[in-house]
Amino acid sequence: MIPLPITAFALASALGHGAGAAAQALRQGRTGLRPNDFLDSALDTWIGRVPGIEEAPVGGALARFDCRNNRLAQLGLAQDGFQAAVAGAVARHGAQRIGVFIGTSSSGILEAELAFRQRDPASGSLPAALSFRETYNLFSVASFVQQRLGLLGPCSTVSSACASSAKVFASAQRAIAAGLCDAAVVGGVETLCFTTLQGFAALELLSGQPCRPFDAERDGISIGEAAAFALLDKAAPGGAGLALLGCGESADAFHMSTPHPQGLGAVRAMQAALEAAKLAPGDIDYLNLHGTGTRNNDVAENAAVGAVFGANLTCSATKGWTGHALGAAGAVEAVLTLLALRDGFVPGTANTRRADPQFGIRLALETAPQALRCAMSNSFGFGGSNCSLVFGRA
Repeated sequence: MIPLPITAFALASALGHGAGAAAQALRQGRTGLRPNDFLDSALDTWIGRVPGIEEAPVGGALARFDCRNNRLAQLGLAQDGFQAAVAGAVARHGAQRIGVFIGTSSSGILEAELAFRQRDPASGSLPAALSFRETYNLFSVASFVQQRLGLLGPCSTVSSACASSAKVFASAQRAIAAGLCDAAVVGGVETLCFTTLQGFAALELLSGQPCRPFDAERDGISIGEAAAFALLDKAAPGGAGLALLGCGESADAFHMSTPHPQGLGAVRAMQAALEAAKLAPGDIDYLNLHGTGTRNNDVAENAAVGAVFGANLTCSATKGWTGHALGAAGAVEAVLTLLALRDGFVPGTANTRRADPQFGIRLALETAPQALRCAMSNSFGFGGSNCSLVFGRA
């Protein structure tokens, strides 16, 4: 594949508003996780909640889209000069030549959950103000982002569990290569809701403390929320910058909620990404692991990484900083990987005190300076939906 320039990226997560706030937190060793205080969920767990969503309603001509998920999308788009960068792409290509590809797993389902609490006691009818199309519909967030940015090109939502917003990079790359658009806004948006919190509690996958990926004592995940975006532009102005070099996807379909024990689907995704980028395993300087902090997932990913890269590649898992943002996790970790490439550092693995001695990977526990040329980010979802992305210099 031809390297696809990335001209801008933006992030709003539990680490703060903006990619700069995230980078500062990584360097200071300050996690964004906190004891669960999401509405009245009352679960004994830790979460990655984004501050300020409640005070930032969607208003004006797009007020019909107002819900927690679209509020977070709005907050993310406002960071890091991202909207100005998109306006520059519109000036170069025209609004109709810029696509929008957004990943999410639950979209605005919280609106439906809250609406069910307000049903008419006699008829059971939901509140008349509830709008499926503009709030908890999976397409809602992609439509909102497109309209918020004034774009008119192809627009779609990808919902494939925790790989959703990694796969949007591949979707956009194919659309640009096919001539359907010249640039694309890609990203992921996911907000806290009862369905995901209670669902993972029912699966007995929630940790009662901040999650500890690849730790010998790891015991589960911490759910988070985030909005992360990147702008891909085949005709980016200026000199060599950051670029998407390769995408690899696979579907191992081993089990609905458990990865293949040897990580065979993950192996195929990483190998496909390397092949697309025309790189060898030794060309990768850093790998952002999927790293959920559950017993089975970390075992499978360790096996897969070892099969592709051996034991010498520097790796870390960043969900201990942000929480597991589910449908937005791929985009969040892509942005953190881009930050690491741009600023020359390797993120540490927050909360992990002792790497599992049974694992063979080289796990970075503390954030440290390191010049990087190429890096990979892994995202693996329920049902065996896998995606690996390679980033580097254009």
